[in-house]
Amino acid sequence: MKYALVTGGSRGIGRAACVRLAQMGYHILVNYVNKTDAAEETLELVRQEGQDGELLKFDVSNLEQTRGAIEAWQQAHPDEYIEVLVNNAGIRRDNLMALMPAEDWTTVLQITLNGFYNVTQPILPAMQLHKFGRIINMASLSGLKGLPGQTNYSAAKGGIIGATKALAQEVARRNITVNAIAPGFIKTDMVDGLDEAALKKTIPANRFGKPEEVASLVGYLASPEAGYITGNVISINGGLYT
Repeated sequence: MKYALVTGGSRGIGRAACVRLAQMGYHILVNYVNKTDAAEETLELVRQEGQDGELLKFDVSNLEQTRGAIEAWQQAHPDEYIEVLVNNAGIRRDNLMALMPAEDWTTVLQITLNGFYNVTQPILPAMQLHKFGRIINMASLSGLKGLPGQTNYSAAKGGIIGATKALAQEVARRNITVNAIAPGFIKTDMVDGLDEAALKKTIPANRFGKPEEVASLVGYLASPEAGYITGNVISINGGLYT
């Protein structure tokens, strides 16, 4: 049985990635923190694709909690391993830097950047042992271009991009690829509160993207066909930033 873990898998891009990987035959581990109902809905969508999965509740920003949950799963599955990891969990706490509370800076970096370390580090050894793995990190247009009002988010996603490029070089000889996806404006809860009508005018494609479009790219990067793609950041933004 093939296993894939998607952090922040209860909604949005994470949910769409769970469904796409289920379509590819993966048993899906749906990570979530608080919204059990939403996570169960994701799991039901996975089952509708003819696959199964399980819920893994942990806060990616909490090292002990994350490591405990992953190690408990590994001990319960001694002959199996997580071969696809999608580091998707993240939050926005937008504000001008001059007005940004320290908590908003720290929280965004802890979930996105520390979360990447907390989840990836304990999963890597099994990938290296089996000489196969796919690590897909969710970056952002904000991490490439920088967006005003998102200094914390841009810093976190920019850090993910740098970490992706470095880790890819460390593990390539073990047939493990590490790539990042940098979505633009995708129609999920993450864009709630933004002026969609005004923003669409700045996008050459004249629309927000769909979570399923990002998930299709996740699926390709997870596939054997993408084995020679590593250390890359792939934008999916309707031509907004090229």
